[in-house]
Amino acid sequence: MVLSLLAAFFIFQEQFNSLKIIGIGLGILAVLSILFSHQAAAQGQSFSRQGLLYLALVWFGYALIDVLLKYTTGLGVQFAVALNLMFICAFVLSLAYIAITTKTAASTNNILAGLGLGILNFANIALYVKAHMLLKDTPAIVFAGMNILVVVLGALSGLIIFKEKLKPATAFGLALGLASVICLAYAMSV
Repeated sequence: MVLSLLAAFFIFQEQFNSLKIIGIGLGILAVLSILFSHQAAAQGQSFSRQGLLYLALVWFGYALIDVLLKYTTGLGVQFAVALNLMFICAFVLSLAYIAITTKTAASTNNILAGLGLGILNFANIALYVKAHMLLKDTPAIVFAGMNILVVVLGALSGLIIFKEKLKPATAFGLALGLASVICLAYAMSV
């Protein structure tokens, strides 16, 4: 989220008001609170260097995707055409990867599960790009709002679906995340 917000400021020239800064700060604290609540639960086990490297690569990848999607919305390319081309390319590359690495035919269940996840991902990206189109002057709000909500809803799904125990730091992080999203939403109306 921080990398995406830096891009909003330096690349897309967005101006930050005090409500945006407060909302973003609360969001960063929420993410850190939730992240460190799970590290403390490991009872003395620290993140490995390899784990931290992969986490950093995921963060960099998400920031790069955020920036590229925002950039794509500014090109004037037809939204539906661009999005469908992205997913067709991803589908072809995924099939090629499976064919090369597994050397077996994909099962019907795997194909159906992949299509289901692909449809959900397609809807996610479509709404994300649409938000960038509608809020073209405030990419930081889209970046921060989406990323904070992903963390908050992910933590809530861990609690509800996977019966994870609620730790005080996680509850604090969820409350901060909710406050962050409210600040960001209010910053749009000011």
